[in-house]
Amino acid sequence: MPRNTKKSTTDVRGLVIAITGAARGIGFETAKTLQDRGATVVIGDIDSDAVGKATADLGHDGFEVDVTDPTSFEKFLDEVEASAGPIDVLINNAGIMPTGPLLNYDINVVRRNFDIDLLGVVIGTQLAAKRMVARGGGQVINIGSIAGRLAVPGLTIYNGAKAGVIAFSEAADAELADSGVRVKTVNPTFTQTGLISGIKTNKFTQTVTPAQVAAQVLASIEGDKMHATVPKSVSWVHATGIMPRSMKRASLRMTGMDKLFMSYDATARAEYLKRVNGNPTPSGKL
Repeated sequence: MPRNTKKSTTDVRGLVIAITGAARGIGFETAKTLQDRGATVVIGDIDSDAVGKATADLGHDGFEVDVTDPTSFEKFLDEVEASAGPIDVLINNAGIMPTGPLLNYDINVVRRNFDIDLLGVVIGTQLAAKRMVARGGGQVINIGSIAGRLAVPGLTIYNGAKAGVIAFSEAADAELADSGVRVKTVNPTFTQTGLISGIKTNKFTQTVTPAQVAAQVLASIEGDKMHATVPKSVSWVHATGIMPRSMKRASLRMTGMDKLFMSYDATARAEYLKRVNGNPTPSGKL
């Protein structure tokens, strides 16, 4: 059985935790938070240069991983266990957020969004859970989004991928719980990272810091809640499925969310779009 697995509702001290997409942003902040609490944290990211810098800052190993490739993901898990021991917790954090009108999306961006944000979560959960079931327990924390519950124009494919993360995680948790493996989600509102660069937010757009998300990841590992939101005050999004369509549309118009993600400052978002597209992108083109 993984170290402290039966004590997963107490603290993270002594646990081996692997985090994807952890060279920057939410993933890196989560790595620091968990490491400060006594966990052994090993990070992965597709950006090998960024991994090198992040691991130097953390003082522990990190490895390159392409979460969309099962062979690469399996290798990453092998490297984590060779470096730190059997994995107690996997945090599937890697993700991108394309924004803009549905009719403007290049099909390659659509595929890339689902490959990273949803398929990568499925691959990671399956591969890690096989190891955890064999040892009698463990946890997978999947980073979702309130966008998985709150459908917004300009976020169509991101909405779809994150809704899939939430549904997949809930089904996986129900299936694996008797084997001692828990699957949970942490669902932030829009986080103050490159994720929202170039997006003109308004007074109705609540944002959070990576540190706030990291604190909830810690709480989720130590606690028993299946779906957590960041902040807790937006947990009402889990009830949007039963809201009448007219109420949803009126709310979007009142808050300006019906147009918020339909356009962006291409110059301010250019650097982030490179990650979204996987290569340098002509200004304003998705």
